[in-house]
Amino acid sequence: MMKLKPSLKRLLGELPLTAELYWQVRQNGRPLSRSFSLRRTEQRLPEWRAAVEASLKHVPKGKKVLIFATLRYWIEHATLLGMALAGLGHAVSLAYLPYANWHKPLNRFDLRRQNAYARSILEKARPYIQAVSWLEVKPAPLPASLMEALEAVSVRDVQYTLQIEDVDEESDLYRLRLARNLQAAAAALAWLSAYRPEVVLTPNGSILEMGAVYQVARALSIPVVTYEFGEQRQRIWLAQNAEVMRQETDTLWQARKEVPLSEEQWSQVKALFSARQQADLWQNFSRRWQGIPSQGGVRTRQALGLDSRPIVLLAANVIGDSLTLGRQVFSRNMSEWLQRTVAYFARRPDVHLIVRVHPGERYTRGPSVAQVVLQALGGQPLPPHIHLVAADAPLNTYDLIEIADLGLVYTTTVGLEMAMSGVPVIVAGQTHYRGKGFTLDPLSWEAYFEMLDQGLQDVAAYALSETQVALAWNYAYRFFFEYPRPFPWHLLHFWDELEAWPLQRVLSQEGQDLFGDTFRYLTAEPVNWLEVAR
Repeated sequence: MMKLKPSLKRLLGELPLTAELYWQVRQNGRPLSRSFSLRRTEQRLPEWRAAVEASLKHVPKGKKVLIFATLRYWIEHATLLGMALAGLGHAVSLAYLPYANWHKPLNRFDLRRQNAYARSILEKARPYIQAVSWLEVKPAPLPASLMEALEAVSVRDVQYTLQIEDVDEESDLYRLRLARNLQAAAAALAWLSAYRPEVVLTPNGSILEMGAVYQVARALSIPVVTYEFGEQRQRIWLAQNAEVMRQETDTLWQARKEVPLSEEQWSQVKALFSARQQADLWQNFSRRWQGIPSQGGVRTRQALGLDSRPIVLLAANVIGDSLTLGRQVFSRNMSEWLQRTVAYFARRPDVHLIVRVHPGERYTRGPSVAQVVLQALGGQPLPPHIHLVAADAPLNTYDLIEIADLGLVYTTTVGLEMAMSGVPVIVAGQTHYRGKGFTLDPLSWEAYFEMLDQGLQDVAAYALSETQVALAWNYAYRFFFEYPRPFPWHLLHFWDELEAWPLQRVLSQEGQDLFGDTFRYLTAEPVNWLEVAR
């Protein structure tokens, strides 16, 4: 196919109907690239329409629901989710922006061709889903009250993309993300103001255009549900009127913390903890948490050359990880916390500090925690009492927990597991288990360093009680087994899971017995954590 010059594309991109006609005539209705192919969705839509039609004979009328998505994989998943909600009686609109990539610019000519292609596929979901491209919506003026939130979303986009914490707001990437977020927000404001759905449903809600749409829905006081997927198959995280990646578990914990675990529940959480220690996969979890199985504390002490001095374990997150962004309590970010902490311990040769770099750094491209640690000392070599355990080091984090007297974390789940192991842990970031009764939670630098001084003066001063350790285990069960709700189609595996759970089966009584509550929560029906069941 003849390739058009960029200058010609820029011209044609501003002329009405040129891109659409070019796509229809020269591309014969095909996608621009494999990265934005909706072929599988197109193939399954007849089957989905039939399932919805059959289901609607037996369900009452539901709510007006707006689902927003961008990027090919989220659009595919949102289409299936929308068909499921339609089959449960809801009037579903699917708003989309037809981007295949969030961090590369796309000229308007190609964007319009991509939009024409997406529209041709998604129109086949009618009459059960009303698909609307927000490229075609006349934007509304954005109030100044929204600008700060949209700029914050754009900063997170750059942090997330480059896995950094300090963002250059003059960079091309920041300008691209801000422009796209402003465009999405202006279209969302116009459409939502005109149609006023009863609930807005969007993935994530913290980054990219999904974050922008979340902010607009909140500004208009329209109930909004955000959702994401973690490491468990056939489970979904969801949050009502909140960003799901903040993992707010306060309501769950208040409802469930006094409920003792049954023997079966104890067995489940212990088996999960054991699997994490031994670098095994477990049940529906799809990630190994360690590179090697546990070798034991004695061998770990020998490997690091540790003597009888107290041991402090600092377990770091990956820099720029989505679970660290915007989670500061008293530090500017995680890097500042790392640097000031390492500088403190450089003056404390009476203590061993072990800095455990997150094993996930092996798969990232951003700056390493190791660089941040060395910068804290002005590039000087680490003193012998500070031990840096690299991401690919042949050491198991749980062996480090076994020998630790005190733990330091920002938001990593390792802090929860330290408390489960009886290790007192100081939490510096706003993580989901902070303030749940088994961690030390300073609110200022002064309080943080005072806690360190007191804990190192008497390592037994912060020893966890049996009640606190039991509380940590109880919380771990709630977080791993009750916070993620049953859901048939994980984003990363949903074409495979669709074979086991086709839409017709999900809409059946069997499917609703398993997943019905989750679909109701996704449409903003309040979660009753007192009655929640696994």
